[in-house]
Parts: sequence; C-alpha cells; structure tokens
Amino acid sequence: MGVSSEMRVSLELARELNGLKQSEAAQKIGVSTDTLGNYERGKSYSDIPILRKIESVYGVPYDRLIFLSLDFGLTEKRTEKPERKSS
Repeated sequence: MGVSSEMRVSLELARELNGLKQSEAAQKIGVSTDTLGNYERGKSYSDIPILRKIESVYGVPYDRLIFLSLDFGLTEKRTEKPERKSS
C-alpha cells in the first residue's frame, strides 16, 4: 500500500506500510534497531544523510514524515464518559 501525495505518516507507519520489521528497516537504512526506534519515538532525530536513506527505503519524502509516535503527548486513556449536565 502506498502513501497518497497529501498524507503525512509517522516513521513507524511508513515502515509498516513497506512491510518491514524494525530490524530490517534499520539494516537497510544503515542504523541500529535501537537508533531507528528512537527516531520512531521522537527521542532522537536523524541527520540529513540518514534522512535521505529513510526517504529512499520508505519511498516517502521527508516533508511527509512525522518524527513522533502517533500517541505522542497522550499520557492516559480516558475510561469514563464525561458526565452530562442536565438542564
């Protein structure tokens, strides 16, 4: 499955859309699995040469990649429905 020209995707989703395990993608990009995991979680960022390899391996231009996990900023899940005020 490809990525439409208007869609922005996380690094993790771009990898998964290409059917790659994290270790496989890391090897193709030329970084360690831990390093790629850090890129995917937004804990560190690649330099330009690595970014170009990511673009090539994933087939997604850098301006459509999101360098944070999709759940970035979410610290807890809401389990209860908010109470409705009665009129």
